[in-house]
Amino acid sequence: MALTLFIMKSMSKKTSLDFFTVFSIIAGWWWLFVFFFPSWDETHFGKMGSYYINRTFFFDVHPPLGKMLIGLAGYLSGYDGTFPFQKPGDRYEQHNYMGMRGFCAFLGSCLVPFAYLTVLELSKSLPAALLTAFILIFDTGCITLSQYILLDPILMFFLMGAVLSMVKSNSSADRPFSASWWFWLSLTGVNLAGAIGVKFVGLFVVLLVGLNTIYDLWDLLGNLSLSVVMFGKHLLARVLCLILLPLALYTAMFAVHFTVLNKSGPGDGFFSSAFQSQLIGNNLHNVSIPEHLAYGSVVTMKNLRMAGGYLHSHWHLYPEGIGARQQQVTAYLHKDLNNLWIIKKHDLDTDLSDPSSPVEFVRHGDIIRLQHKETSRNLHSHQHEAPLTRKHFQVTGYGINGTGDSNDFWRIEVVGRKAGKLIKVLRSQIRLTHVATGCILGSSGKTLPKWGWEQVEVTCTPYLKETPNSLWNFEDHVNPKLPNISLDVLKPSFAEILLESHMVMIRGNSGLKPKDNEVTSKPWHWPINYQGLRFSGVNETDYRVYLLGNPVIWWLNLVTIGLYLLITVSTAVALKRGVQLTSELKELSRVVLRGGGQIMLGWLLHYLPFFMMGRVLYFHHYFPAMLFSSMLTGITWDTLLKFCAGFLSPSTTARKVYGGGFLVLILLILYSFYLFHPLSYGMIGPMASDPSSPMAGLRWMDSWEF
Repeated sequence: MALTLFIMKSMSKKTSLDFFTVFSIIAGWWWLFVFFFPSWDETHFGKMGSYYINRTFFFDVHPPLGKMLIGLAGYLSGYDGTFPFQKPGDRYEQHNYMGMRGFCAFLGSCLVPFAYLTVLELSKSLPAALLTAFILIFDTGCITLSQYILLDPILMFFLMGAVLSMVKSNSSADRPFSASWWFWLSLTGVNLAGAIGVKFVGLFVVLLVGLNTIYDLWDLLGNLSLSVVMFGKHLLARVLCLILLPLALYTAMFAVHFTVLNKSGPGDGFFSSAFQSQLIGNNLHNVSIPEHLAYGSVVTMKNLRMAGGYLHSHWHLYPEGIGARQQQVTAYLHKDLNNLWIIKKHDLDTDLSDPSSPVEFVRHGDIIRLQHKETSRNLHSHQHEAPLTRKHFQVTGYGINGTGDSNDFWRIEVVGRKAGKLIKVLRSQIRLTHVATGCILGSSGKTLPKWGWEQVEVTCTPYLKETPNSLWNFEDHVNPKLPNISLDVLKPSFAEILLESHMVMIRGNSGLKPKDNEVTSKPWHWPINYQGLRFSGVNETDYRVYLLGNPVIWWLNLVTIGLYLLITVSTAVALKRGVQLTSELKELSRVVLRGGGQIMLGWLLHYLPFFMMGRVLYFHHYFPAMLFSSMLTGITWDTLLKFCAGFLSPSTTARKVYGGGFLVLILLILYSFYLFHPLSYGMIGPMASDPSSPMAGLRWMDSWEF
């Protein structure tokens, strides 16, 4: 206990900050390059870094900043962007992956000094900051998450940067419009742009800063010594630094993103035809195609719903019990030969490719047949129920060599056009109405099971409400008998591209559902450390890494949340009842209610929204909230031990209780880290389910799968 007090006294703020920063880097970088293969989501984000280096367009459900920074780190460290990142376990061999991992590990190491400085600013207590630093340095989960090419350390870096800048800005409130005040306010805006530029969950820290700003402005409004003009300056400064600056930086990220990714790639099919025409190598780039649709043309049809896909068919049939056992028709997000269809007259089957036959254009209101080029079956519908969407009709491929029945007939109509008008490729928005049933062809947006190759369901809806789901445009168009026009007229503006990209990302996020045999989790699992995530390794000969929090730390954080609420309620009641407090207890009350309250609000904002999300969730989604709970632990236990020590005398006894309490907490954290550090740095040998495994006795919960 005496040693603990001596260390606390002897370590200055700067010395302790330097010490913990270096120690954090050592803990995060230890064995960083031992695993010569991608683990878990490195296969996604490492590949996306490669796309930036190769300037290949791709689609992701998150904004681009994190992947851009990973790609930049790889480029600057000599990585050439050629590793395929196909699956976990493929060895990197000669590929230089160290720059990307090292970059993420460095940002992860910065979380410790950021949290240390934040707690120090809020509590003015060095021991509280030291305890917070110990928690984050020796948490196995934070170490694991920072060692790989992932978005999480980048997101948490900007998140904690925003919180620290906000707290520093608040501390400069007595010097408004000074250089330091402007610096911290502007840096808050920069970090907000960074957080939301990595993942949309960065909006939670935007909300935290927004609520803090509203509170400050409301407090200023009540200051009668402040003129209305001065209040207006405060308001404009916050609008400039916390709204306009982040928006400008966020928009600039996308400008860089679309400038760098100028080559056709796997993400083309998620975007509109007009957007695709700007990508080098895309079949729509810099090409000329016939302007008006004619019979005999070979076309692809793209649904106007964001990420709605191309009308597609293949040889596979619908399984037994799913409507009629006929050929599947789906919407497919990628370019494929099975997306090609031939426009034919509904009542004739003449060879319109004959050069001597006259050109006959398709017009608004015509009844047509769509014949699948690869399988020669017609687009068909009937009153069997669709596979997933109730009360919609099934759409199939039917017939032999183009010969079918009257359920293959569709009326083609152009939105906003009069009967008899020609149909323009790419620009005309069309709908196909089934002649026999009156339903309209559409893409429901629902993902089919494995028997449908996880492609998008196509149905015929009897509800005539006009939505993007039921609208299409013709994209590819081949007809050697027609003259061509340039596609440059379709070039979209940056504002249109920006809006479309966000619509596609939101649509993609909402469509993320768990796959078969995939380990997912529920939000209530996370604070109790109920279940981890396997990063790599499945047998005794593999290095096995398992994402799981240090149990002592996570359960201490959970207990602390309840303890904090109890202390807060007790303090608030005491103040309301007019209990006389010493100056020291008043200061502790301020720290608990003001400083701890900001951190508690941060935890709530970064945790509770996940209960309302319909998308698939994983354990790693809790780690931003875990940062707040760790800072809350440092503040709460420092306050509690000071409060207990305040009732003891003489002062030597009080100091022993205070120092002894911190010593017990630190020793528990260190011992737990000693036990569980193989989860982060790699396990080899028998699995934990084997009694001979060194990890066998550490499965304190049956749900842990290491």
